[in-house]
Amino acid sequence: MSELVLREDRDGVATLTLNRPETLNALNIPLFTEMREHVSALANETDSVGCVVIRGAGRAFSAGNDLKAMGDPAPAPDYQAETLDMIEALPQPVIASVRGACYTGALELMLAADLCIAGESAVFCDSHGEWALTPLWGLSQRLPRRIGPLLAKEMMYTARRVGADEAVQIGLANRVVPDAELDEAAAAMAAQIAGNSWHTLRADKRLVNEGQNYTQAEGLAFERRTSPGAGPELAERLARFRAKS
Repeated sequence: MSELVLREDRDGVATLTLNRPETLNALNIPLFTEMREHVSALANETDSVGCVVIRGAGRAFSAGNDLKAMGDPAPAPDYQAETLDMIEALPQPVIASVRGACYTGALELMLAADLCIAGESAVFCDSHGEWALTPLWGLSQRLPRRIGPLLAKEMMYTARRVGADEAVQIGLANRVVPDAELDEAAAAMAAQIAGNSWHTLRADKRLVNEGQNYTQAEGLAFERRTSPGAGPELAERLARFRAKS
């Protein structure tokens, strides 16, 4: 049986590929189980992995929750939602690389990532309303925080499709590139991230994510109170800079 989530590591970047291309990478319990295993491992690999990329095999990121498998028993209550929480909580920055469909459950998965690069074919949609379903994996909280309540409500209420260019305009994605360049663009961003201090990356992610729970004044105090300061490689990086000067 083929793996439903593939992992490839290169130069400090781990790439996870949703691998059900025959179903447009529809999300089912076995896929979530494999994803959870990879994410659990990555959380403990901060010395060898500095950035994570999530992508889909074939012509789509993911068509969303597998409607044919709805009702299949999960290993625990809120299993899928908690798996997305684990992705969001990874110490490493996470990039979603999206081509083609990114619908509903897949949109919730994408929103658990820190950044998003979209191919020109990318289409984002919350189709809960088309099926008389309601969000359970975090959409009602993450989407408004990403694009603001007004636009989030529009996407949720109308179930309309949002193309790649509009996704960038409204802050749902960072940038759009031709589909043929998507994998290369995601890899280049990941390499640029992984080339910076992993100590700083982990601190930045924690400070930004946890800081969202506070008012600005509280957040400023939180940063001063919990920022870990310089990392162990500061002296080495300064020495390299001085040697080039």
